[in-house]
Amino acid sequence: MKRQRKPWGECLFCYSNYIFMVLFGFIMLVPLLAVVSTSLSSPHAVSTGKVFLFPVDFTLASWKYILGLDKMWRSFLLTVAVTATGTVLSLILNSMMAYPLSKKEFAPGKYIMLAMSATLIFNAPMIPYFLTVRKLGLFDNVLVLILPSLFGAYFMIIMVTFMRQMPRELEESAIIDGAGYMQILFRIVLPSSKAMLATIGLFYAVSYWNQFKHPLLFIQNQKLYPLQLTIRAFLTGEEVQWTPLDPVQKKMYNPDTVRSAVVIFCVLPIILTYPYLQRYFIKGVMIGSIKG
Repeated sequence: MKRQRKPWGECLFCYSNYIFMVLFGFIMLVPLLAVVSTSLSSPHAVSTGKVFLFPVDFTLASWKYILGLDKMWRSFLLTVAVTATGTVLSLILNSMMAYPLSKKEFAPGKYIMLAMSATLIFNAPMIPYFLTVRKLGLFDNVLVLILPSLFGAYFMIIMVTFMRQMPRELEESAIIDGAGYMQILFRIVLPSSKAMLATIGLFYAVSYWNQFKHPLLFIQNQKLYPLQLTIRAFLTGEEVQWTPLDPVQKKMYNPDTVRSAVVIFCVLPIILTYPYLQRYFIKGVMIGSIKG
């Protein structure tokens, strides 16, 4: 059986898209490669402008330095714990709230959805928000990195939209077998929603990992600094103890190479997470466009 050839115009469109995406991906990759190369190059090569996409005078001195800092690992482990805990709690709580909202027989659902949609347009004023969070005892408390971000109206709408597409026959069969709503949610709905959970979970994880506003406003104890605030101290020069004073150390690394290594150290875990969730992510990014 002969393979049907695509029309010339369609082939041109596809190849044009491929070329555009390759060029666009390369353009997006260039800054990252430049930072990686700087972190792996000698201070002399960096200061003389010889480094661009590939390391010059390859060295791991900057990496050895930042990986030997206790405060860096403390911030890293704190951020990992906050990201993991916050993402899991967000998915569980959002799912438990989205499930009843997806039912048409739940009369208050449309009003709750309307109230949540309003939060996408109107934000809480900064000063009342700060005073409220502080009054709740979350100032200089690690919980301030988790609790205020547990719910997101946009992700809630996606969850509700997705759950409305699920066949009612599955739930009706489970009810006939004696299953309760919690059993239906955790044994039928959520196991069938892996693409949706992986996609939203990835967005939540990136949000928790990169959060900067809440730590900056509510965290003063440096032992509770997440990774973003620790990195800020390096990039702005607030952290002065790391500057090499020994002439031998100055030949191994300088502020530019250390800052570059710190930036890559921060973004690397999230970059490595994408390949594991890619099969779910490709399917899940279209969930929000499905008509409920």
